[in-house]
Amino acid sequence: MAVVKATTADIDLLARLLRAEGEGEGVKGMLLVGNVGINRIRANCSDFKGLRTIPQMVYQPHAFEATIHGYFYQRAREKERRLARRSINGEQQWPGKYSLWYFRPPANCPSQWYNQPFVGRYKLHCFYEPTADTCQNVYNTF
Repeated sequence: MAVVKATTADIDLLARLLRAEGEGEGVKGMLLVGNVGINRIRANCSDFKGLRTIPQMVYQPHAFEATIHGYFYQRAREKERRLARRSINGEQQWPGKYSLWYFRPPANCPSQWYNQPFVGRYKLHCFYEPTADTCQNVYNTF
């Protein structure tokens, strides 16, 4: 069952984001991008207050490098659509399970990002979770 509402167009949009942001990190890397995106919709806190839909999350200014660069505009493939549906249906994997931020540093992961603690690295990307006192909704179960 979906944890956020999604139309077919929303699934395609999320699939394009997964491909653009995480294709180089493989299937799990793309799922982790999906985890962060869905978490941002569910969190309703911090920089993500008022995000209620997949398009709002994807097109939030300065949220994803891929939306700024041309590679986001590649079409979604069925592989990414399946991964997008898994994310929309609430599949979560560490270190993206509760993360609201990730980025690819040139070296080691900083201990904090946007004042939030580092929780883990997957391949080249570092993931950051909010603290429970600042963003409780991300920790609510589905």
